[in-house]
Formats: sequence, structure tokens, C-alpha cells
Amino acid sequence: MIRSRLQRLASRLEQALGPFGYRVFSDSAPVLEKPLARNAGLGWIGKHTNLINRHDGSWFFLGEIYTDLALPADTPHTQDHCGSCTRCIEVCPTGAIVAPYVLDARRCISYLTIELKGAIPLDLRPLIGNRVYGCDDCQLYCPWNRYAKPSAEPDFQPRHDLTTASLLELFAWDEQDFVTRTEGSAMRRIGFEQWQRNLAVALGNAPADPAIVTALAAALVSATPLVGEHLEWALAQQRTALASATAPLDA
Repeated sequence: MIRSRLQRLASRLEQALGPFGYRVFSDSAPVLEKPLARNAGLGWIGKHTNLINRHDGSWFFLGEIYTDLALPADTPHTQDHCGSCTRCIEVCPTGAIVAPYVLDARRCISYLTIELKGAIPLDLRPLIGNRVYGCDDCQLYCPWNRYAKPSAEPDFQPRHDLTTASLLELFAWDEQDFVTRTEGSAMRRIGFEQWQRNLAVALGNAPADPAIVTALAAALVSATPLVGEHLEWALAQQRTALASATAPLDA
């Protein structure tokens, strides 16, 4: 949606100025969007490494038009308004913000659940909790986001009851369900195998439940090697939790 609107803006500029060279981007190519936005005066890069605007927080998308037009340069944003606040560092579930303004992406849950194509490291699985696609805790706890306003844009609204579905309901989807119910959503790009992998980890971290053990064991029969590894881990977690829950108390 962002790219299409940038394309419309570029077309309007062409109508006014005549043909010129350009290309639009929005998280669609290896473009250094946050430093460019800072240099354009839109905000500063916070300790969580996201761009922060004093009026809108950090809950927004960035997009660019690369062009050969001779445009005047904006004044870069040089002030940092994070001060002594370290909330984003403190709340990061996996300790991915290893120092102010320094993110170890290999530990970031957004990387682990979305970008990582292989197995999630064993030591990080328990820290992911019930997160299936991304995290954003660093933004949720950022004080500057008290100024952020929910968007009324229809494309950004929840769909297909994803805000109310349980982990077991999501885990029961087959591949066609996944394709259908993620239509129009960025979640589709991780593919069904990663979806199952992420849900397996989330179910492994869930409170002990025999229904979860049954679902995980049933899925193991036809799982891919990647998903199967995470299912076995989740089963071990659940069985250990169940055993602890049912163990008799010492006299």
C-alpha cells in the first residue's frame, strides 16, 4: 500500500514537472530507510534502533522515492530525546538490544520468527513465549509511543479473527487455511512451514495442557524435518510441564 501511494505521488510529480528518473521503496529493497529518514529530519533513531518522531512515536512505515530530481536537502535530525530511558532494553524478551542503539538481530524475535529460515536456536526458544510473528515489545514500552494514534486505514485492520484465535486453533490450520486466512497480510510471506515452526515453539512455551500434547504428537507424523525438530522440542517442554503439574507433593 505504501509503495502504491508513493508511485501515485511520483506520477503526480511527473505530470507537474515532466518525466524524470525514479524508483519507489518501502521495506522492499536493501535501502537504509532509518538513517535516510533521520537525515531528512523526520526523527531520531532510538535506543531500540527504530526511528522515533516526537509527535508520532515509532509506529509508522517508512517509504522513499529515489529520484534524479535536484531537490533541496533537508536539515538532519541531530538531537536524541531518549535521555536516560532504557525501557526498550529492559523489556526485550531475548536481550537482543545488547547496548543502547545496538541490536543483535540474531536474537531479535522479529528476525527469528520472520526472517530466519532454519531452526530457531535452542536457548532462545523459551524466551520467545507465545509470539508467532514478530514482537515489537521495544515499541510497546517506548514512552514516545503514547503519542502514536491508531490508523483508520482499512488495510491495517485485523482480519480473519486473528486477534481472537487461540494457538491451538491456529495450529490446526492446513496449508490452504494458511494461504486463505493470511490473504493481504505480510504474514503470508513466511510460508506455511515457518508458520508451523513458530506455532510449535509457542505451544511448547504454553501452560501445560494435554490437548497441546495430543495436537503436537499428531502433527509430528507428517511434519517436515524443520517443523519436526521444533515439534519434538515442544512435546518435551509440554510433557515436562505436565509431569511437574501432576507430581505428588512431598509429605
